[in-house]
Amino acid sequence: MKLAKTISLLGILAMTAVLIYGFTIGDFSGEGGQLLSMPWGIVSLVDLYTGFVLFSGWIIFREKSLPIAIAWTIAMMTLGFFAGALYAFLALQTSNGDWRKFWMGKHA
Repeated sequence: MKLAKTISLLGILAMTAVLIYGFTIGDFSGEGGQLLSMPWGIVSLVDLYTGFVLFSGWIIFREKSLPIAIAWTIAMMTLGFFAGALYAFLALQTSNGDWRKFWMGKHA
């Protein structure tokens, strides 16, 4: 469980750094349009959002509260795996070392 927490923390830190970089240096509308004009840019976005939907499905499955699950899903769709890494870290913290509780949440 300690390794999983470390990996999720590293994900949070990495995503924080690249999100700050992207929002401060990048041009979202210009670069986003350029990305969508390339076939592999479209493939990458479909791949990314497929992962977001699958991860969000896990969140919805394991959460006790539907409004909280919806909020986390919106966070996933807007902040990407920054939200995913944060959610995983918090789920690891609250599972108290129980992998079943981590994966299954309210169903454990």
